[in-house]
Amino acid sequence: MDKEQMRQFGYELGADTVGFAAIEDYQSKKSPDPRTILPDLKSIVVLGYRELNGGVESENTRVSMASRMGGMELSMKNNYLMARYIEDHNKVKTAPVLFSYPLDMGPEVMGLVGDVSLRHAAVAAGLGVFGRHNLVIHPRFGTRIIFTAILTELPLSSDFPVQEELCTQCDLCVEACPGQALDEEGKTDMLKCLKVSQPYGIGSTIRYLRQFIGTSPEEQKALLKDPILLSLYQAQFIGFQYTCFKCMAVCPACIEV
Repeated sequence: MDKEQMRQFGYELGADTVGFAAIEDYQSKKSPDPRTILPDLKSIVVLGYRELNGGVESENTRVSMASRMGGMELSMKNNYLMARYIEDHNKVKTAPVLFSYPLDMGPEVMGLVGDVSLRHAAVAAGLGVFGRHNLVIHPRFGTRIIFTAILTELPLSSDFPVQEELCTQCDLCVEACPGQALDEEGKTDMLKCLKVSQPYGIGSTIRYLRQFIGTSPEEQKALLKDPILLSLYQAQFIGFQYTCFKCMAVCPACIEV
């Protein structure tokens, strides 16, 4: 089986772009060596899914969240199907890496570092370049794209890297970030980003519980009707809720449907 057969299968599944990277071309300083996941790892298959422009640009956070969740669910299923396709046709091992959770929540990283950097994998697979916002800019879909990956023992050559400088260095993403998470060039302050983009995460839950425990019975009754509590409750069965897409929405690079 060659790369073009796998690429076509990815398109048939619903991926918008598919790229390949030899493990030697994948470089990420923060993420662990992916060979700890698959010892005989030879290459990485990366699938990309465009974000819905209406979802990214909507001021209704529930609509934006629904758009992102749809992309995540599609990519989750497709990642398994692509991994199985490669295993079945090549008799090699594969390991899926999803867009977001599950994450390593150990004390060393606390969910802030993925097992594989999908951004670096996408760049190594010729699917884009890094922008000022530290996201990958795809030549067609710009910043409005998410990635998943499949680690495989199948040896594959890397696709040609993107040579064009797609970021205009306009700094619109820096100015639009409500958490000031992009102020330092080349770095995203993840704690500042998460505080805004995931307001109903574990940090908010802990703060709410502390507030609840330290109040009188009358105040606790009022807190039980607080919309924040209901949003925290909703988050328990929805999962991670991304509510900020400002850096994507303002980025002028290559927006195309």
